[in-house]
Amino acid sequence: MALHKVDICGLDTSKLPVIKQDESREMLLKIKAGDSEAREKFIGGNLRLVLSVIQRFATRGEHMDDLFQVGCIGLIKAIDNFDLSHNVKFSTYAVPMIIGEVRRHLRDNNPIRVSRSVRDTAYKALNMRTKLMEENSREVHISEIAKALEMSEEDIVFALEAIQEPISLFEPVYHDDGDALFVMDQVKDESSRDENWLTSIAISDSMKKLNPREKRIIELRFFNGRTQMEVAEEIGISQAQVSRLEKSALKHMRKGI
Repeated sequence: MALHKVDICGLDTSKLPVIKQDESREMLLKIKAGDSEAREKFIGGNLRLVLSVIQRFATRGEHMDDLFQVGCIGLIKAIDNFDLSHNVKFSTYAVPMIIGEVRRHLRDNNPIRVSRSVRDTAYKALNMRTKLMEENSREVHISEIAKALEMSEEDIVFALEAIQEPISLFEPVYHDDGDALFVMDQVKDESSRDENWLTSIAISDSMKKLNPREKRIIELRFFNGRTQMEVAEEIGISQAQVSRLEKSALKHMRKGI
């Protein structure tokens, strides 16, 4: 399959090398042994991985060259911290590291400014969460993080929420060989629920059984938001008559529904 040329940070991405899986472990062993040449080659061989990760942030309004450079920092951190004793592919470990580095960059450069002290609290909480999870081999509660940092739960929750960057409804959250699953697919739309649609049909049908005056009163009261006094003035009857006709109309509609 032909690759399209993309120039980013002065690189022609169609000419970037790709490291095969069987070569990856051998090169990582050399890197752990201090081979700087193997390290440079391995970084170059994984730049396409960085490029594929930063594509998901293309709609954030950031310059892609900047995101690519930040992603490369995440790649280098992944190389330096990758544990060969774990039976996982390097890319499986590296992708979350690259994403995390890009998201930290976006948080720090968010137009919604967050104070340095709040960001510091959030990062301490995230680091403590990682530490406690490694020690306990389970997810930890916010109260445990607060206790370890000797801070209140409210301060930690506030800090963590403050550094969350806005996310697009079209952000992919899962992708396999088929169609992508986006954030918007996971958002519940109360206005389009089947129950609401059926109720709307039932109300419409029941209103057809009302006489013209009752139907007009219901439309003015519940669809146009008029008061009984306003309805009375518009159709030329008393407020008491409006009240009586409204109750009668609602009674008939309930039977229909």
